Amino acid sequence: MSLTYQSGFGNEFASEALAGALPVGRNSPQKAPYGLYAEQISGTAFTAPRGANRRSWLYRIRPAALHGGFAPLALPRFHNDFGAGPVTPEQLRWDPLPLPEAPTDWLEGLFTMAGNGGPEQGSGVGIHLYAANRDMAGRYFYDADGELLIVPQQGRLRIATEMGVLELEPQEIAVIPRGIRFSVALPDGAARGYVCENFGALLKLPDLGPIGSNGLANPRDFLAPLAAYEDREGDFQLVSKFQGHLWSAPIGHSPLDVVGWHGNYTPYKYDLRRFNTIGSISYDHPDPSIFLVLHSPSDTPGTSNMDFVIFPPRILAMQDTFRPPWFHRNIASEFMGLVHGEYDAKAEGFVPGGASLHNSFTGHGPDAGTFEKASNADLSRPTVIRETMAFMFETRHVLRPVRQAIDAAHRQTGYRDCWQGLARHFSPEKR
Repeated sequence: MSLTYQSGFGNEFASEALAGALPVGRNSPQKAPYGLYAEQISGTAFTAPRGANRRSWLYRIRPAALHGGFAPLALPRFHNDFGAGPVTPEQLRWDPLPLPEAPTDWLEGLFTMAGNGGPEQGSGVGIHLYAANRDMAGRYFYDADGELLIVPQQGRLRIATEMGVLELEPQEIAVIPRGIRFSVALPDGAARGYVCENFGALLKLPDLGPIGSNGLANPRDFLAPLAAYEDREGDFQLVSKFQGHLWSAPIGHSPLDVVGWHGNYTPYKYDLRRFNTIGSISYDHPDPSIFLVLHSPSDTPGTSNMDFVIFPPRILAMQDTFRPPWFHRNIASEFMGLVHGEYDAKAEGFVPGGASLHNSFTGHGPDAGTFEKASNADLSRPTVIRETMAFMFETRHVLRPVRQAIDAAHRQTGYRDCWQGLARHFSPEKR
């Protein structure tokens, strides 16, 4: 474990950047240490069961209420306008979002791809890409609509939050809870990746059931930051996303001024390379639910509002089996991305930084080249998939692609051609 983080998922953490910043024996004393303000942030209802309740107490230089008036902010590429018209059942795929030429910070670089539901309904997701080349200097952001699952593909991110700093590299993820203020710096000068905005229940680890007590993502590998505060004044900008719209307010100090905090409502990070992959060692390719990292439950038992699934390095040893993912049609809708290497179900066209969308009951699966290769592979030896890290945002409702994604120059309009080479093998005379 890094000395700059605390480990565990959903733990009750405590951290102070100055010794004694956390009050002893009470949350809101008459006078907090160091002249700080006590402030609680709640991510669930006050009366939620203890095991599901998420809240943190912050001890900060100035309370979050102190800022100027909000006015609408125009960043038209980032939105929740998923439309109400027809949705194409077409298979969709995109090349990587081009890196910007003009100076563009992480917030300005967000590009909405698809989504469903919204903050008013308290369910669904927004799916976005980002491509940026400068720090969010003097700009701070919080999303009141949903928690943000950030998946870098190129370039590191330094995410300074109210609770501390998350250093993030490709093949790691970060989750920023609703309402938590943060700013993103780019140590490598340019960055690209994916964001899932979860409007539903908070992300959680899946229950393991018959798998037992260990496997998949282990709670100890999730890292929360240690307290690290900014005490600076100036002409800064506070940006809020509220009910699908962006708002901007002037603020005369850094809102990342929390000197100490305790609670379980906190940003966290996770290294996808630590995922303990479970798979078949007899026959058949298992369902992708076996690769579930985090999920947002819904009001329907066994059906998630959103699943975050990865396809990491693994060993395939199944016998008399088509080892790559089979052809399938699902009630769920799937948005896929590739962080690193190659995806074993596509021979070409699906590259790191790219994305695909297969909506409910839209047929998809391996392309023609992959099918022929896997159908004739030598199964006497395991297939070792070393260089890969793909992922999927899966939802129970149709993902509505937005107009800018449909019209994007980096959309692969000939994606369906990857299946056109599938040959007819049927022969009634030959079993």
